[in-house]
Parts: sequence; structure tokens; C-alpha cells
Amino acid sequence: MEFAAIFALSLLIGALVVLVAVAVGRQKGELSEQNEQKKDTNAPMEENAAKASSKKQKQQQRPRKEKPQQHTFSHKLLASSLKNHSGSITCLDFSSNGKYLASCSDDRTIRIWSTKDFLDRDHKCLRANVEFDHATLVRFSPDSRAFITWLANGETIRIYKMIKKDDGTFSFKAASEDFPQKHKGIVINIGIAETGKFIMSASVDTTIVIWDLKGEVLATINTNQMTNSHVAVSPCGRFVASCGFTPDVKVWEVCFAKSGEFKEVTRAFDLKGHSAGVYSFDFSNDSRRMVTVSKDGTWKLWDTDVEYKKKQDPYLLRTVPCQVSEGSRIALSPDGRVVAISNGCDIAMYSASTGELEEEFHGVHSEEITDLKFDINNHFLVSSGDRAIHVFHNVTGYRAAIQDMQTMLKKASNDGVRQRLQQQITDAQNALDTVLNATKN
Repeated sequence: MEFAAIFALSLLIGALVVLVAVAVGRQKGELSEQNEQKKDTNAPMEENAAKASSKKQKQQQRPRKEKPQQHTFSHKLLASSLKNHSGSITCLDFSSNGKYLASCSDDRTIRIWSTKDFLDRDHKCLRANVEFDHATLVRFSPDSRAFITWLANGETIRIYKMIKKDDGTFSFKAASEDFPQKHKGIVINIGIAETGKFIMSASVDTTIVIWDLKGEVLATINTNQMTNSHVAVSPCGRFVASCGFTPDVKVWEVCFAKSGEFKEVTRAFDLKGHSAGVYSFDFSNDSRRMVTVSKDGTWKLWDTDVEYKKKQDPYLLRTVPCQVSEGSRIALSPDGRVVAISNGCDIAMYSASTGELEEEFHGVHSEEITDLKFDINNHFLVSSGDRAIHVFHNVTGYRAAIQDMQTMLKKASNDGVRQRLQQQITDAQNALDTVLNATKN
């Protein structure tokens, strides 16, 4: 009996062991299948994650885009390039004393350059910051101690005073208040009369506003030209001229009483002769000559030293064919001897006395030329169109001056006059030789 009981107990224990073993085996099998399924499910996810990580690393390793490089230009008559601006330059102006050149840019600065440094290797400048805005136009005051700007966003005129410091440099202080907003169209130019009696601003919508120096409106002119393309104050400070869609240039006189009070704006004269709209014009320094450039593919030289109050019209002296494009600029040297015209990114220089094409500069700037000016001493022509100002030797001016003085020498009957002219010719020839030798080197 005992043996039978022990045998039965052993069988029971063995059965239990077998059942436990089978259960454990099944559980291991299920866990193994689950792990295999997880592996199969996670494999694509891990593969995608690896690809994403690789792509991110490639993106991080990808080189940064470099800033556009400054346009390079070279020419034997290029005296220097002024490159301190970090944005596109929109306007240039020489001071009346000939010492400074002002430039404004969309980099929110106005730079004041010393003209005596033009031929140096380094070109230092003083910087005036335009707070919360940028200037599109700049003009020096007649005494060269201040300048006015047109603010792009504020759409108004702001005056800056130039305060001379002990070291000879300047600090700049903006006036406490800007001029009121009066223009509805885009302003294309501003100016200060050399007499210091008025300030001019002009917009593309045919409106010209004449201001006093405190920002009060003295008069408003409607040019009736559909659109204005260029407006300027004459160097003598008496006239304001305008050109635009029509083929005429209209000139007004801004009249003041002997006591200094403003009287009126009266029509002075017109320049009539082009067959299409006029892009731009310029005056000689004495306002006795004007030049115009038109869509009709010509530039014209005018004698404006007339008695317009007696109904005398200006004389057309010369018409010369030229290459032009929308926005072409024209500049007349202060002595009236040289004409410079922009055509896109190119510049052509002509003799005013003969109309002959003397020099051509191609690809001067990477963008369309925005301004073109001669310095007051007729030594240089400056241009802007991108982030640089290019300064050219006015070789055409030197040659024209020598030719004019040689003609005068032949006609001179006085010994003193002949000696003086001969000395001037020698000085001019020496200056020209110095420039040409420098360009060779």
C-alpha cells in the first residue's frame, strides 16, 4: 500500500513538472515571437531615423551662401573707388567750397568724404547715422556747414548740422523737427539755393514745393508735364528747372524782395527742341549754359545767358547723338567744357565745344548709375550705382581748357594777357601730364 501511494505521488509530481515545463516553453515562444515582431516593426523607424540624422548632418555641413561680392571695375582714368558703404548709393553732392563729397545709401548712413584724399590709397570718411530710416537724397548747404536729406520712410526733409570738433573732424546733429509732409508722389530731388533763401523738393507727380529754411511752404509749382523726371535748383540760386514726359525743359525764377522777403515764382524761359521726353539736365557753375539729354537719343547744349524778361529765348548751340536709356543722367562740368552722360551702367564723356566723344567707360557699376557729378574744380567726375563711388580723372576737361586758352592766346593783343595765358597753358599741360603719367604707372 505504501509503495502504491509513493508511486502515485511520484507520478503526480512528474505530471506537474511536465505541465510547468510545457507552460514555460510556450511563454518563452510567445515572448520570442513578440520580440521578433517588435524588431520587424522598429526596423523601418530606425532606418528612417538614421536617414534623417544623416540628412541633418549634411545640411549642417553645407557651406553658407556667401554675400555678393563688390563689383570690380578698372580703367586707366579711374583715380580711386570709395567703398565704405554697405548698401546701394543713391545720391552724391559736392560742397560749394570743394572740400567735401556727401553720399547717402540705403545702409542708413550718410558719408562725408574729403576730396583731397581722392588720390590717396586710403579713403577715410565721416559717418552720420539716419535713425530709424534711410536717406535717398542729400544736399550741402551753401556755407558747407550743414546738409539736408530726404527720408525714404518718413517722406520728409531732415536738416543735419555739421559741428566741427577740435581734431578737425565733424559731429552731426539732426534738427529737432523734420519738415511737414507735403508730397503725394515719390520725391526725385531736393536742393538748396546758393543764396540760402529757399529749399526745393520735387516729386514725380509734377509737384515742386518751395520752402523757407524753417520748413514753411512759400510756393507750390505744378509743372504740367504729366510726370517729372528731374528737377534742380540752378547754381546761381535764382532758378528752378524741371523736365519730364514732355520734350521741353521749363525754368522758373524764385523772386525775393530786396528786404529778403519772398515775392513770387514766375516763369522764366523754356528749352524747346527735343522731339521726345527729357530724362535729365544740368547747369554750368555760372548758370549761363545748360545741357539736356532726351529719349530722342540726343544731348543738347544751350546758351541760357539771355534777357528772358524781354522775351529773349535761349540759344541752341549744339545737338549731338548719343546712347541713352530710361533714367540716363547728364552732367556739365562747372566750367562748361565737358559733358558726361550715363547709359545704364556705362558713361560717355564729350567735349562741349566740339561735341566729339572723348572717353567711354563700360560696366562702371553692377547696377544702373544713380548719380553723376563733376567736382567744383573740374578735376574729377564721380559716379554711383551700387555700393561704390568711382572717381575719374577729367582728362577731357584738361584738354578742352588747353585748347580754349590756345585759341585765346592767338587772339590776345596785350603782352600781359599773353603771358598770363601762356603760364595757364603751361600749368594745365603739366597737370595733364602728371595725370597721364600716373595712369601709365
